[in-house]
Parts: sequence; C-alpha cells; structure tokens
Amino acid sequence: MFQKGLKDVVAVHTKIASVDGDIGELRYRGVQVDELVGVNTFEQLATFIWTGERGFEKDIGLNQHRVLPAHIIAIIDALPTEISLMDAMRTGISAYAHAEYKEKTIEDQAVLLTAALPMIVARHYRNQLGLPVVEAKKDLSHTANYLWMLTGVIPSVVQVEALETYLKLTMEHGLNASTFAARVTISTESDLTAAITSALGTMKGPLHGGAPSGVISMLNEFKDPSQIHRIVIDKIVKGEKIMGFGHRIYKTEDPRSIILREKCLELQGKDVWLDIATIAEKEIIELLAEYKPGRKLYTNVEYYAAAIMRSINMPSELFTPTFSIARMVGWTAHAIEQLEDNTIFRPQSIYVGEIK
Repeated sequence: MFQKGLKDVVAVHTKIASVDGDIGELRYRGVQVDELVGVNTFEQLATFIWTGERGFEKDIGLNQHRVLPAHIIAIIDALPTEISLMDAMRTGISAYAHAEYKEKTIEDQAVLLTAALPMIVARHYRNQLGLPVVEAKKDLSHTANYLWMLTGVIPSVVQVEALETYLKLTMEHGLNASTFAARVTISTESDLTAAITSALGTMKGPLHGGAPSGVISMLNEFKDPSQIHRIVIDKIVKGEKIMGFGHRIYKTEDPRSIILREKCLELQGKDVWLDIATIAEKEIIELLAEYKPGRKLYTNVEYYAAAIMRSINMPSELFTPTFSIARMVGWTAHAIEQLEDNTIFRPQSIYVGEIK
C-alpha cells in the first residue's frame, strides 16, 4: 500500500510517548503531561522519559557534564560566524566520536549530549555576536544555565519558569520527522551521535522545526490590548492566516498550549508580553469562531511558545535551537528504545518512471 509521506502508517511500537490528536492528549510513558510538568524539573522529567522510573527524588546529573571537550571547543570557535546555529549544533554533536565518549554506555551518552547541546548553542551564539563566551555554572538548573550562558545575566525566576515549562512540554512528541530520522539512522546500528546529527538536520527544515516567527510578528502588532480586536478582524477579512492557531495532529486543543496558557496566567502581571498573549488568545478564539464557524481552530503550542520567547527577549534565530535542546531528550530516548528490539527500516518504493 502506498501512503504519501507515510501518513498514518504505523512504523514503531513505543513505550515512550503517545499522542492522541482526536481528544487532545499527550502522555509521557503513559502519564498525562499535565500530571508531570508542574511537579518535576526538566532534569527529573528527562530522567523519567529515559528510564521510565517515577522516583523523582534525584535527577540523572546533567549539571555534572557541563564541560565541552577541548576539540569541540576548538571546532565551534573555528566556525565562521555566518554559519547558522543549527549547522553549528550539528557540527558540534557529530564531533562527539572520540575514544572517551565511545567508551560510555548509550544511556550515559544521552545524558552527555543533552548537557552539551546548550553549551554548543550558547558558545556559537556568543561568537556570532562578537561577545566573550560565558562558561556554564554547575549550580544552576538546566534551563537557568542555558539562559545564563546566552546572556551572561542570571535569569529571573519568571523567565526560568516560563521557558522551562515550554522545554518540558516539547522534549518528546511521538514519531515526528526528526525522531523518525534518529530511529532510522540508529536502526542501521550506527551510533548515537550519527542519530542525533540526523535529527538535527531534520529539525532544521522549516516544515518541522521552523521558528514561530509569524506569531511573534503578530504579537508585536498588539502594542496594547485595545488594538487586538481591530487588527485580528482586519487580518481575517484580508484572508491572512492567524498564526498560532490550528495543528496538523490535534483536532481539539493542543494539551501543551493549555499548560503553557496556565503558566502564563499564573505569571500574569509579571511580564507584559505574557499578559498581552493571554488577552489576545481569548479575543482571537472568539473572532475565529464568529468569522470562521465550523473550522475549530484551536491554539497550538507555537502561540504560547512565541509569547514566552518574546517575554524573555530571545531572538528568533534561537527558537529552533531551543526547541532542539528540549527534543534532545526524546531523540535519545527513541534511539535507545530502537536498539532494544532493532530492525533496520527498509520501506519499499514504487517505480513510476518510463520503461525503455
């Protein structure tokens, strides 16, 4: 049977996550995300996704791996500054092929690469700006340390809470394009660095990991809440797409957007951009229901992701790298699972060319 893009074709049995778009449900290891996100740190939730163990008293020790090998530092520093962050990440990760790394178990490699990716991003980003590199701090959380390395400023509690909620909600999402790429590569009995390099190359594509810049542009137009109604109606009348609404998988509300909205409401009054985003969402939903009845256009994760990125002044070129920092957990978990009962992926193709 031919199915273009393998749409709805089941290719994997997994215990890592499940996505049900019809009822708007996302589960990590069988547990609904809303039961996990609010009570666990990024480190603890990553441990759960990797191991399936619910003992959250300890995390797996990401902060103990915040040192880049000398050869990777040299490679990142030698890259031309015009090279994109995604390309720099791919180059840095692929360089983890040295003897000391290869001696580790694949589980330990997963932890090391997850800890390394924010350092690679921040180092190349600072190099691009012509700023001195900010070294990692082992006493900060994974999220706080990432923001620290980007800016050289200890982030506020509000900034860390907002970004960490987003990271926890995007660390895993089933057999998406980049995760599939990682599983295909590791199924050849290649190594984890090759699998993650494949995933990063896939994430770079605008159809998958593209930054929610359209949402940012729209939110920038809402300079104060009184303008929202007029601007949205104008866009609808002109036939413009309202960015941040609708999702390929979810036919109802994206469960991740619900949690991000709750976090933004919890932080209401502490950040003007989060305030505008929550007010605008309600207005947009009402107008879409009025002007596009029957379409069921619900808020997706990109809407509040953009609001959070805007609130912490994160430039658009960092959106997809930040998404990748979160998704590293899912990629590595799937690669580990693939090898537990491995069969190389080898789908068939149908020749439709001319017979001569």
